[in-house]
Amino acid sequence: QVQLVESGGGLVQPGGSLRLSCAASGNVIGVSAMDWFRQAPGKLREPVASVTSHGRIFYVDSVKGRFTAARDSAENTLTLQMNSLKPEDTGVYYCHARQIWGGSSTDYWGQGTQVTVSS
Repeated sequence: QVQLVESGGGLVQPGGSLRLSCAASGNVIGVSAMDWFRQAPGKLREPVASVTSHGRIFYVDSVKGRFTAARDSAENTLTLQMNSLKPEDTGVYYCHARQIWGGSSTDYWGQGTQVTVSS
């Protein structure tokens, strides 16, 4: 089992910044990609940023240039630095990790952390 715990969410004004963190614990052997998803009110959950085990980073178009994802493989920690936040960034942000072990894969999700961008 892998446990994912997100932190860093909160209320911020437009143009402000937040830094989200996701800490993985438990049996973290074989964890490959780690990702951030978000779900805005009344909308589908969407991928925001992904960091592979090789350091490749992918972002959804709407956050490019504003968000920066990073992963500390040794610590199995995923972060998301969010700058120039907009009201449309509001939503619950979820951490996701995929574990590949013995030819099988398992997906894990955190409980989510609320991000609210409002004046």
